[in-house]
Amino acid sequence: MSRPQLDVSAVPTVVFGRRSITWWGIVGMMMIEGTMFAIVLACYYFYRTRASGWPPGVQPPALVYGTLNLAVYLASVVPNLWINKIAPRGDLGKVRIGLLIMTAVGVLNIVLRVFEFTALNCQWDANAYASVVWTILGLHSAHLVTDWFDTVVLLVLMFRSDLVEGKRFVDVEENAYYWYFVVIAWIPIWFTLYIAPRLF
Repeated sequence: MSRPQLDVSAVPTVVFGRRSITWWGIVGMMMIEGTMFAIVLACYYFYRTRASGWPPGVQPPALVYGTLNLAVYLASVVPNLWINKIAPRGDLGKVRIGLLIMTAVGVLNIVLRVFEFTALNCQWDANAYASVVWTILGLHSAHLVTDWFDTVVLLVLMFRSDLVEGKRFVDVEENAYYWYFVVIAWIPIWFTLYIAPRLF
């Protein structure tokens, strides 16, 4: 007795969004990294309860570079939304343009971040406040540089016609999701580092 053959020819080889295992991996990583950011921000506010003046012995970080970076992050949501929408369509020309834009945005964010470090008004080893501020900014910088590097790699792959395939468009979409995380994480960090010292 012969078994009936299972026809899998109609099963898609590429899936986007929640149907993709990579999407779930990115969501899990964002949850873990989000918890890490919550912990370091909690450390900052805990140290605040232990000091009579804040920040202790130094001036708050200069507002200009962090706020400029916030503006760039928020503005970057528009091209990121666009690339997030066009990647599942497999429109190679538009995906290339979107990746070029996001690569340029990342360069601008990184340059502003370098200036942010110079405007913190403290050295990393000055006291507990300085250490946690440098740690918070350093951790976010690691995420920024990592996502920018991923974007550059995807850009290079999209200009290599022999390497362009459906799963690369999935990678572009997942990279866009991770950029949302980088942007959203920056908002409470910006408030904590730049605004909170001036309020409390």
